[in-house]
Amino acid sequence: MTYLPDSARVARIVVSVADLERALGLYRDVLGLSLTHQAGELAFLQAGDIQVMLHERAVDGGDAAVAVTFAVPALDGAVDAWVERGGAVVDPPALQPWGERQAVVRDADRHILCLIEARPATASQASVNQA
Repeated sequence: MTYLPDSARVARIVVSVADLERALGLYRDVLGLSLTHQAGELAFLQAGDIQVMLHERAVDGGDAAVAVTFAVPALDGAVDAWVERGGAVVDPPALQPWGERQAVVRDADRHILCLIEARPATASQASVNQA
């Protein structure tokens, strides 16, 4: 069988967390990811077609790690709720040079995440998505 490099897709993002319930307060309750199941130190959430697995274990977060970006419907409200649930703001919501509003936040385990304000699909984007 020949390996086809363009056949890979993101299936799961694993986030190590020190406290699973605290992390669920951010990822489920603030970002609105749906909890599909939970077993021991693992919680599986769904973000569109991508699974996010929270894994309770020793954490060594840092700014050089991979940053996941979540599109949220109301950026300012999501950032406020993030802070209320124990997260921190690294960069507040601002218009970026590439044309989207983004905030950079840190979860309680010091992971960096980007939040962007979801924009409605344009007619050209919708036709590409339907193709």
